[in-house]
Amino acid sequence: MTIIYQYKVATTSLGGFVKLLAAWRGSVYKLMFKEMMIFGGAYTLISITYRLGLSLEQKLIFEKIVQHCDTYTSLIPVSFVLGFYVSFVVKRWWEQFMNVPWPDRTLFIMNTYLHSDDDRARIMRRTVARYMLLSLIIITRSVSVAVMKRFPSTDHIIQAGFATKEEIEIFENTKCKYNKFWVPLMWANNILVQARRERKIENDFGLRMIIEQLATFRDKCSLCFVYDWITIPLVYTQVATLAVYIFFATCLLGRQYLDPNKGYPGYDLDLYIPLFTMLQFFFYMGWLKVAEQLINPFGEDDDDYEINWLLDRHTEVAFSLVDQCYGKYPGLVQDKFWNDEVVPDLPYTEASLHSKKPNFLGSTYNLS
Repeated sequence: MTIIYQYKVATTSLGGFVKLLAAWRGSVYKLMFKEMMIFGGAYTLISITYRLGLSLEQKLIFEKIVQHCDTYTSLIPVSFVLGFYVSFVVKRWWEQFMNVPWPDRTLFIMNTYLHSDDDRARIMRRTVARYMLLSLIIITRSVSVAVMKRFPSTDHIIQAGFATKEEIEIFENTKCKYNKFWVPLMWANNILVQARRERKIENDFGLRMIIEQLATFRDKCSLCFVYDWITIPLVYTQVATLAVYIFFATCLLGRQYLDPNKGYPGYDLDLYIPLFTMLQFFFYMGWLKVAEQLINPFGEDDDDYEINWLLDRHTEVAFSLVDQCYGKYPGLVQDKFWNDEVVPDLPYTEASLHSKKPNFLGSTYNLS
């Protein structure tokens, strides 16, 4: 489930972000504690071998290898490759969410133009909404692990009420070897055309407005499929991953502490824990794990999209829009300011009084 912490940082405070460091779910610690343990264990094993398991001649050879690795470690462009890669992944992650289809706009406009209170018009509105949801389920089953687990077969879709057996038979009998998520949207399109013929939609402009929104919904369904099909080039991911792993494989040798009695430059101290190397590992590997988690937001990681929640939300909102909200509004009444020539200042509670600000008329208004 997406980790929500906005309310904790709504107002800047001393140590506001520090409080977030204690969170476990969705944290960098949860993502990479195993890698950190493996790196620390491998470093310790090499260090113990150097100190206790090598002869004097072998130690000399090992020390030359350590100095050689330490000299050339800086030539691996980890920061550049990883920074560019992660920024690209995060940008793509947000763009995918912005293109997840929402049915609200289409149904809102349909309510405006598809009129009549009779059962025929009502079933048309509800069926269009249901077909949109059915298309959304079909396409998200193709890209989301969570949705596929929820609706592993068409029988589950029928049981959930998004389609009838007859509709699934027609869907499956549509001869096309590619993803057929668009079939229910074509049914919805035909229903709207029929509504125009029956004068439920009063003019061609209204039909056009609804069809355009339905087409936009279909385009966003296609984009969900396209983002799943056209991924970040594998070579790009390999370069970023290899840069990080090779860098720290080199650090396992190059950051070993050597015997200070031998006078090697830069090895004046003999420490057992490479603190700054561990911090470097934490930040670089954490950066890579962020990209690993966000590269496919339709999985089941902590910060992946809640597509099943969206389906629940869209279902309830869609049927509420086309049924409960159609043609209904509260009675018209005179508002509180009916007799006021100028709307008076709106009231503040005591808790919100500090947010009241003087009217701004321009930075040079009071210039004398």
